[in-house]
Amino acid sequence: MEKMKNFGFLLKDFSRRYGTRFEEHASEISLTLMQCRVLIALERNEGTSQARLAELADMDPMMVVRIIDRMEASQLVERRADPADRRARKLYLTKKAKPLLQQVWRVAEITREEVFAGVSRADRETFMRVLTKLHENAGASEST
Repeated sequence: MEKMKNFGFLLKDFSRRYGTRFEEHASEISLTLMQCRVLIALERNEGTSQARLAELADMDPMMVVRIIDRMEASQLVERRADPADRRARKLYLTKKAKPLLQQVWRVAEITREEVFAGVSRADRETFMRVLTKLHENAGASEST
C-alpha cells in the first residue's frame, strides 16, 4: 500500500512526460501539443463554436482563439457563419487539415508505443481497463 502514496504524483508526472514526448514528435510536423488537441477536438466536433471547442479541448478560451487564428491563417481551419445566430461562428476543418490529422494520429501512435515499450499486451489491456474505471470514478463526483 506504500506505493499508493505516490499514485497522484506518478499520474501527474506521467501525464507531463507523455505530453513532452508527444510535443517532441509533433514538432517534426510543425505543430504544438495544443494545436494537436484543437485539431483532434475539432475533428470530432466540426461545426462547434470556439467556446465549446475550448471546453472540449480542456483549454483556456483565449488560447483557443489564438490557436484558431493561426490555424485559419494557415488554411487549416475555417470559421463559418452560424445560420441560427448571425453573431456566432462555427468552426470547420479544411481539406488541407485532413492529411495533417493523419500525421497527428501517427505522432500519438509513436508516443504511445514509446511509453508502452516492454509492457505486454495483456498488461496494456489491464492498465486501460483500470484507467478507464478510475476515470469513470473520478467523473462520477463531477455530475453530482
